[in-house]
Amino acid sequence: MAPAAGAGDDKRRATIAHLAEFVRTRVGVEAYVEDATHDTSTTMLLIATTGEWTRRRVPDEATAHKVAHDLQIPVYDVRFTGYPQRFRDWNSAQRRR
Repeated sequence: MAPAAGAGDDKRRATIAHLAEFVRTRVGVEAYVEDATHDTSTTMLLIATTGEWTRRRVPDEATAHKVAHDLQIPVYDVRFTGYPQRFRDWNSAQRRR
């Protein structure tokens, strides 16, 4: 008999479903891995060609790379690439609204 699914499994499934839906409904999505900081854990930022984005916590960098691979999208490490201009432009446009 398999162990019962816990709340952590439910959160993981919800996160994967959210990221997959974002990829399915946007064009040219790329993943950017953000390192853990003193205040936050490792996060995965998905950015579409429009600059629209979504961010979710992930357990670690390896998990982020696996998720991106499973979603068949490119993945970059923000430490080395920085954020794309379209991300900054989208955020600026949202603030003006």
